Amino acid sequence: MRALIAAGGTAGHINPALAIADKIVNVLPESKILFVGTPAGMEAKLVKKAGYDFYGIKMAGIQRSLSFTNIKRNIKAAYYYAAAFPQVKKLIEEFKPDICIGTGGYVCGAVLREGARMGIKTATHESNSYPGMTTKLLSKTADKVFVFSEDCLKHLKYKDKCVITGNPLRNNIPIEEKQAARKRLGLPDGFTILSLGGSLGANRINNAVAGLMAWEQKKGGINHIHSYGGNGKDTFSGLLEENNVDSSSDRLILKEYIDNMYTCMCAADLIISRAGSMTLTEIMAIGRPSVLVPYPNATENHQYYNAKTLQDADAAILREDKELDSQWLISTTEKLLGDTIRLEAMGVNARLLARTNAADIILSEIIDLVGS
Repeated sequence: MRALIAAGGTAGHINPALAIADKIVNVLPESKILFVGTPAGMEAKLVKKAGYDFYGIKMAGIQRSLSFTNIKRNIKAAYYYAAAFPQVKKLIEEFKPDICIGTGGYVCGAVLREGARMGIKTATHESNSYPGMTTKLLSKTADKVFVFSEDCLKHLKYKDKCVITGNPLRNNIPIEEKQAARKRLGLPDGFTILSLGGSLGANRINNAVAGLMAWEQKKGGINHIHSYGGNGKDTFSGLLEENNVDSSSDRLILKEYIDNMYTCMCAADLIISRAGSMTLTEIMAIGRPSVLVPYPNATENHQYYNAKTLQDADAAILREDKELDSQWLISTTEKLLGDTIRLEAMGVNARLLARTNAADIILSEIIDLVGS
């Protein structure tokens, strides 16, 4: 199989694309994969690191708020988009793909639309519960639309093309027993909370968590793993001092970035997090209850819809960023801590939402499309 895969912009677009590519070459080792993305985007680095060929096409995002500067940016974006089509046409003629696959980002529009026009089978994947503009536009011409959740279908017109797959992960998550994971982390026994706000961190989560940690230390017996992110590197220690938190406690693990995320998730009884699609995919796969605080500036507020999918299944509690504070977080944590039955049920419900065979489903559908 020869697959041209377009992905760009965010890890939530790029990681599913890499997972699909991995599945194709694992099952069909003679396959040829070529990625298309923006040369300055994170996709260029991640794709090359994964060992796949990469072709760069300049693209720029559309600015939705009107200003003189944004109008100039949009003119530039429109120029890049128009200029991409002849590049994509030449690339398709040379690479001769059996299928064009898109997982999000502006480059997907050019690749899949030109591919469809040239008679190539096309498929797109949407990693969020609320489909982005690219998915909505491509759903008309794509042969298949793979979606994260059933909620996504509510916002798409051409439902007969849609297949609910969940988000594919590059590797199976190594699920450890809680006690074993805590031991690996050097934590004592006890209720364990994991909190994170993304790679850059989240000021509101950092502020609320500092207050929560003060309450935890007064109560005793609670472990807490927290990633304060790049934005909290210079401020989080001050928040701990303000709240009289003993940062040297053996029940605290404080990091700018967590590089052993799966172990930390497995150690946790409760996860406090943003609601990015891949983070939720991991939370569901491990089966943990969560408090989700959607990033308020996410495009089309898609993190809110991701979080709502879990809340509606009683797998998570949703709290909007502007409403989050330490008092609410303490109250909510205290209630969950005293209601082990609900806490366990939320974890089970999260696990029931997981689709751990997403890559297998996608590959099966792709094989059906290309007929080999």
